[in-house]
Amino acid sequence: MKKDFKVSYLLDFYGEMLSEKQRAAVEMYYNDDLSLSEIGDLLGISRQGVRDLVKRSESTLYDMEQKLGLAARFTSMHCELDKIRKNAEKIEHLNNELQHSADIRDLANEIADIAAKLAE
Repeated sequence: MKKDFKVSYLLDFYGEMLSEKQRAAVEMYYNDDLSLSEIGDLLGISRQGVRDLVKRSESTLYDMEQKLGLAARFTSMHCELDKIRKNAEKIEHLNNELQHSADIRDLANEIADIAAKLAE
């Protein structure tokens, strides 16, 4: 079975929405890198049962992300916050030179726009 490691990321956001057995199987498969047979032995179910459990859990996690979009929003917010940090560093650098007031204004406006976007 091919692993899509985005599932591990989604598990951080939506893992509590899964049953205890589903969450345990997905954690063991993705985070602990156990084989389906090893997980089956630990959970007392067949290898095929583990595969079905993991596949259903993956589907649930993807459905939750499609409906709620928490992981995508978090990733986007992290990227936007990184832009804010970089622009603040540029402003600090330009402010030390005091020659680029138009550049400082543009960066400050971009920071304000990003902050407004994050507030939505």
